[in-house]
Amino acid sequence: MKPSATREILKVTSQPGMIAFAGGSPDTSAFPCEEVKKLSSQILSENPVSALVYGVSEGYEPLRENIKCWLRKNDNIGCENDSIIITSGGTQVMDLATRVLTSPGDTVICEEPSFIGSLNCFRSHGCKLVGVEIDDDGMNIDKLRQAVKDNPNARFIYTIPNFQNPGGTTLSLEKRRAMLKIAKENNLIILEDDPYGKLRTAGESLPTIKSMDNGENVIYAGSFSKILAPGIRVAFAVVPNKIVPAFTIAKQVSDVHSGVLNQMIVSRWFDEYDVDEHIREIQKIYRRKLNLMCDCLDEYCSDFISYVRPEGGLFIWAKLDEKIDMMQYVKKLLEYKVAVVPGTAFMIDDTAECHYIRLNYSTPSDENIVLGVKSMAQAINELRV
Repeated sequence: MKPSATREILKVTSQPGMIAFAGGSPDTSAFPCEEVKKLSSQILSENPVSALVYGVSEGYEPLRENIKCWLRKNDNIGCENDSIIITSGGTQVMDLATRVLTSPGDTVICEEPSFIGSLNCFRSHGCKLVGVEIDDDGMNIDKLRQAVKDNPNARFIYTIPNFQNPGGTTLSLEKRRAMLKIAKENNLIILEDDPYGKLRTAGESLPTIKSMDNGENVIYAGSFSKILAPGIRVAFAVVPNKIVPAFTIAKQVSDVHSGVLNQMIVSRWFDEYDVDEHIREIQKIYRRKLNLMCDCLDEYCSDFISYVRPEGGLFIWAKLDEKIDMMQYVKKLLEYKVAVVPGTAFMIDDTAECHYIRLNYSTPSDENIVLGVKSMAQAINELRV
């Protein structure tokens, strides 16, 4: 294992005047602070003991029921063969799934590039990672099919289908169906990681892979970090019933249960507020910021940066002109008080040649988005001298 490059760079972003294109946090103006304050006060005033005792490993039952109803209404997720387990953040779903499904030396097939936190999680359990490159519409299915054939000890396929981190791509409907077919034919689980799915800012929503499954081959991971607040640390997994007992044991040896107070806050949020209306409001924030960053990149950086415009999420996967040394450029940007994540951080082999950087538009202010992209153009001019 290696330290997360994103986390290491985030240490630099705390310096005065640094523009953080390297982060991945939601815009703080999207946090429903007053609602959380009110709900916390209610819970601790009415029956504080209920929020401060040990909880059930599978999660606070009213919250599980609220999530179940919400997923069925909006995403057609959930059948009699599935159960919901509450986790402490989305990454814990990856950890529990890897504990349950793999032994050291087993293979996990991933998109490449992919989220460094998940890759490090899989590595920590002794798994071999096999990367499958992504196209503009998600994982290359022909290469996925070959990877499954070449790795008979593969245990699951890991995908971020919506506004992939870092690639920004969305897995097409055709590819979602093809991936599920491959998984069924080869008795594989798909670990569908969907923390950004509600942050769609353009285009039409696509059905989740989980909604096409019969409760046998897909573990679906959802999170409230991006739609409520990351500090709440409440996420969930929709798990096939056949592996729920093992998932529960893995949860028990990991942290026993997620924080009860935080689960109660999220549950009451569903009870007392219109969660879907809140999501529509925060989509407006990210639509504005995404369009602003793309417009600035097109105006100031089009001669050395290209990208596929994402339809949502938090990131732009920017490709530098191949004549530019990516790491040299990243270091030069720090001199200009702009922090970005080098693309190598998201590759299975971080020593391979890479011409990409990841840009985040949710964390910086509108003013800093403009200033930061202008600085990116200035930095490249200095390198070219």
